[in-house]
Amino acid sequence: MKFPYGISDFKSLITEGYFYCDRTDKIPLLENTKSQLFIRPRRFGKSLVLSMLENYYDVAKKDEFEAIFGGLKIGKNPTKLRNSYFILKFDFSCVDPTGNAEDVKKALFNHINGCIEEFYAFYKYKGYELPQIKVNFDDALYSLKSLVSSIRMTPYSVYLLIDEYDNFANTIMMGIQSFGKRYEALVHDEGPLRTFFKTVKSLTSGSMFDRVFITGVSPVVMSDITSGYNIAENIYFDPEFNDLCGFKRNEIKDVIKEIVDKCGFEKDKIQEAVSLMQTYYNGYTFSHATDEHVYNPTLSLYFFKQFEKTCGYPRKMLDSNLAVDDSKLEYIAQISRGRNLLINLVQKDQEVIISDIEDRFGIKDMLTDKSKDNTFLVSFLYYFGVLTIAGDTEDLKVILKVPNLVMKSLYVERIQKILLPEPEDRDDGRDAAELVYQKGDMAPLCRFMEERYFKVFHNRDYRWANELTLKTAFLTLLYNDIIYIMDSETAIERRYADLTMIIRPDKRYGKIFDVLIEFKFVKLKDAGMNADQARQLSENELYLIPEIAKQIKAGKKQVKEYGKKLEHKHGNLRLQKFVVVALGFERICFNKVS
Repeated sequence: MKFPYGISDFKSLITEGYFYCDRTDKIPLLENTKSQLFIRPRRFGKSLVLSMLENYYDVAKKDEFEAIFGGLKIGKNPTKLRNSYFILKFDFSCVDPTGNAEDVKKALFNHINGCIEEFYAFYKYKGYELPQIKVNFDDALYSLKSLVSSIRMTPYSVYLLIDEYDNFANTIMMGIQSFGKRYEALVHDEGPLRTFFKTVKSLTSGSMFDRVFITGVSPVVMSDITSGYNIAENIYFDPEFNDLCGFKRNEIKDVIKEIVDKCGFEKDKIQEAVSLMQTYYNGYTFSHATDEHVYNPTLSLYFFKQFEKTCGYPRKMLDSNLAVDDSKLEYIAQISRGRNLLINLVQKDQEVIISDIEDRFGIKDMLTDKSKDNTFLVSFLYYFGVLTIAGDTEDLKVILKVPNLVMKSLYVERIQKILLPEPEDRDDGRDAAELVYQKGDMAPLCRFMEERYFKVFHNRDYRWANELTLKTAFLTLLYNDIIYIMDSETAIERRYADLTMIIRPDKRYGKIFDVLIEFKFVKLKDAGMNADQARQLSENELYLIPEIAKQIKAGKKQVKEYGKKLEHKHGNLRLQKFVVVALGFERICFNKVS
């Protein structure tokens, strides 16, 4: 099988026999509106959608229609508009965001002018008589108007495609602290980005730009240029386009079946692989009006390619091309309320509730008080794909959640850097954590928590100090999705185990343990002492405190029950069970349960 990892050229994908999940049946739906804005997280297949539209509507590819679309859904019943436009395409991810505002303006204009030159050369080569287009390298808007003047002399109009319209602006916003003036210089009343879209708007009114399709990651830039371009219909919440990008479960399963058959595995390997992909890659929903989940296509193709090539799963389930999304979490962590939001998402079943997802917020909102609002922060994370829609509450608020284990790993890594900013501390903590699943030895990790991690809590006023805090601290060091399917608050017959680490099915050959941990937290006042007294206790005295003894006893009962359920569910576990009890942020004791 040929998997088109990193390929966004629709024609090559189809004609060269690459794997493709047919979405051409969405084309008639897209024709219902002339100007559209379609938003999805990065690396989610937006560029392939634009390439599909480019190949379908390009008048110069009329003779290739059958070769490209004949075997697809739209080929059986094409629309009247097929192959009826000149295609003008801009890709703003190619615009250099470095330098000052004038440098960025020049890079933007150079890109626009370059695309116009390519447009002219292509259609002249294809035999279309076009009057000369005058390109002004100091004023790309003049070049656009010259292009339109040339098009007026033909029987055709233009379908304008803009890919990653906000890419270079997002790079400016994410890259440095003092981005405000640079960015505002692009989008203010006479800024090049706003005037570009004002020009596009004026050209649509003259029907020379008959259709416009714009993709991006967030609505931030479009919000800032609203008066410049207020004609685009936002289709990113529409349920009929929920799966325009991304794969569905039945499509995933069909591919896995082929690979399993090719590799000569038993049929039960199908469910194992599908379950693994579901855990790591599934969970994205982009509309309130559907409960359909889609898989991240880049991650899925990464998995397919590795599985087909080696008949084994990828060692790292997170493709490094997606790891850069951590910069969005870093941005949120720098906002005063953002840090606690990230921590709460890991603690509280990875869900958050807001009144609604905001679809209009601009740079001023991000730089001012609105950035302190939880709705803004959550909406921002939704657009960048690190949260997704999970349904509605009874009072019709929106539930959002961390979509899958790959995204959860980004949260955990970011929280680890927040709580343990020194690299040496993180390395020592991970070394101690490895002894838990390599040797079944919890003592070094508990000592590390007492001596070094708890200092972080003393230096910060964490009002969320409780059992969840303790669990989060341990999770940041124990998290390892190369070896384990990590889960906090694992549902076991409607009850919840605090932290389970079940070895991935393809890693069970290693000499490591599955791990189950129950966490308990005893407040200093409930133990009848202050922090200084707690620090003076010997280890034996610590275990003799009545409230700690009570929590250990309760925890032992829980992990024994949970352990039996896990053994029944998974079978063949090498399960190490622990109860970990913290006395304030001063001391930790544990019990290994047989």
